Amino acid sequence: MTKLPKILLIGSGPTSLSALESLAGHFTLLGIFRELTDDARAKDEVVQLAKALGVPVHFETAPASIDTAIRKLQPACVVVSSYNRILEREVLKTCRFVNVHYAPLPRYRGRACVNWAIINGEPCTAITIHELTSDLDAGRVLFQRLVSIGARDTVTDLYQRLNQLQKDHLAATITRYLAGDVGSAQAESEATYGCTRLPEDGEINWASNTCATFALIRSLTEPFPGAFTYLHNRRMVVWGAEPLSPPPRYTGRIPGRIVAVSRTEGYVDVLTGDGALRISEVEVEGDSRRQAADVIRSVRITLGFSAANLLERIVRLEHEIADLAQSKAQSS
Repeated sequence: MTKLPKILLIGSGPTSLSALESLAGHFTLLGIFRELTDDARAKDEVVQLAKALGVPVHFETAPASIDTAIRKLQPACVVVSSYNRILEREVLKTCRFVNVHYAPLPRYRGRACVNWAIINGEPCTAITIHELTSDLDAGRVLFQRLVSIGARDTVTDLYQRLNQLQKDHLAATITRYLAGDVGSAQAESEATYGCTRLPEDGEINWASNTCATFALIRSLTEPFPGAFTYLHNRRMVVWGAEPLSPPPRYTGRIPGRIVAVSRTEGYVDVLTGDGALRISEVEVEGDSRRQAADVIRSVRITLGFSAANLLERIVRLEHEIADLAQSKAQSS
């Protein structure tokens, strides 16, 4: 009986399930490294599948822990699908490494590449499976497939398509690689990069044009934390929106101002820098997701955090501090 090549999988993010599904049955899986909180472990689909397959799951994902495991287990190849740490050059010399990157390398090396592709209005993104080297996303390309980005596609939609492509092609790509396929070199002169995105980068600027605002909202749907604004000084995530076409013609325009509320259909219309968005689903901090019209009920509301909001909060805090000081003085 032919022995299957030994593979170690590193996967912390939303691409890891389809990677595990692809590799299972084609290789001897020595384990998967997956970073999760204690509360998330019992419900995690990757952990559940790994246990069903008899694959050990390691929750300590620091590079040193991975280095130790690689030297102990001696896999033929380490497959990386969603990992946000840097593996040292010496570790990469211990065996073969392959990385799955959701971008059309050499363009969009780095972080948050599908998000950036939507934000930047790109016509497509891609899945690229490549050799992992010490240079960021610079190894030889073993497999690449483009995925078009529709005008209303969300990052959730694109991850579903990309994950399916990974499931369909990862195992075969690794098999070819271990059999001697060297892939093709990237053109360094064409390399571009996406920087890390932080949750605060998702704040909506209503003065931006409708296209840019809609793209930001679409780029941060689940599994990401959502594009957000402020409603009465409370953070509010916008989960569902649609550009109005044709938009209402406002020659007196205040971006972020609510201009229509539909209680029957649940939406509100909000002005952007050049048009309007119809918002359908929102989530105010501390509350559950709701129809926008259940939360925003007046056309006298302007979304976003303004200098007036900040001043109001400062004045309120000053009054509260003064009241506390007075109470303390009276009780002493």
